[in-house]
Amino acid sequence: MLRFLLRRTLGALVIILLISAITFFLFFALPSDPARMSCGKNCTPDALAVIHKNLGLDWPVPVQYWHYMVGIFAGRDLSVGHCPAPCFGYSFSNQQPVWGTITDRFPTTLSLTIGSAVVFLTVGVGIGMIAAAYRGTWLDKFFSSLSLIGNSLQIYFVGVIALAVLVTKLKWADNPAYYPFTDNPWKWFTGLLIPWLVLSIIFIANYSRMTRSQMIEQLSEDHVRTARAKGLSGRTVFFRYAWRGALAPIVTIFGIDLGSLFGGAIITEFTFSLHGLGRLAVDSVNQTDLPTLMAVMLVGCTAIVLANIVVDAAYAFIDPRVRLA
Repeated sequence: MLRFLLRRTLGALVIILLISAITFFLFFALPSDPARMSCGKNCTPDALAVIHKNLGLDWPVPVQYWHYMVGIFAGRDLSVGHCPAPCFGYSFSNQQPVWGTITDRFPTTLSLTIGSAVVFLTVGVGIGMIAAAYRGTWLDKFFSSLSLIGNSLQIYFVGVIALAVLVTKLKWADNPAYYPFTDNPWKWFTGLLIPWLVLSIIFIANYSRMTRSQMIEQLSEDHVRTARAKGLSGRTVFFRYAWRGALAPIVTIFGIDLGSLFGGAIITEFTFSLHGLGRLAVDSVNQTDLPTLMAVMLVGCTAIVLANIVVDAAYAFIDPRVRLA
């Protein structure tokens, strides 16, 4: 097991390195010049050259990439001073440390991710299990119809409707905003409640359908029928045998979804004016801000590959066949 995790970790590092290199080199294929954007309207060639030097853009691209990656682990000296590790550079748009911006935005994305994950995993899996247990009944048809409707909705549409009805008209909820949990847990909860529910709608539909199909498949397996023939109770057969066998694909998609959300829920953050990593990524693209874009990309990529490693490790506890392999 340890050898397997080490191998997967090394593979993840290679993937992160490749994605960072591709992103870095593709940035310089863009026709826009970040130095010219910082130079202003009355820009002269001499002033442009100075900005290129201050931003480190006068070096060859491979050298810039090497300095950037080394700076993450060892820090580096820039024109504005020494940047300690982890050094992601200074933003081209506001000349602020990128790492400080990431740490300021990450709690918003973390809160949005954890809260919505709790909602869509609990509700989605619960609905799927109920639909599978009462397969063919009106309850199964009702939940299946709800899942189909939820899967057809879009976050930007549901979000606007939720704001107009729940916040503006009925005043049942506060206007969505992020408040630090340590300052006021109740305002943190109420400020993110609507974004959690809206973000969870599509995920609930996917997880309920996945859980239902997997549970129905497991309930028809030979080992489940054997357990029933031995006289075990229906609850024991349902949870100990069928539910455990259905967990593997659910854990797989949950790991992928969780890693993606840690990289930033872009549409949700824009809909509710939340300043998280997703919105920061879009702003960095619009402003041609390479250091910020690279930092957000590395955080999101790392979250996804780590989630996949955790999922692989979880398989060993879910399915004994994985441990034996």
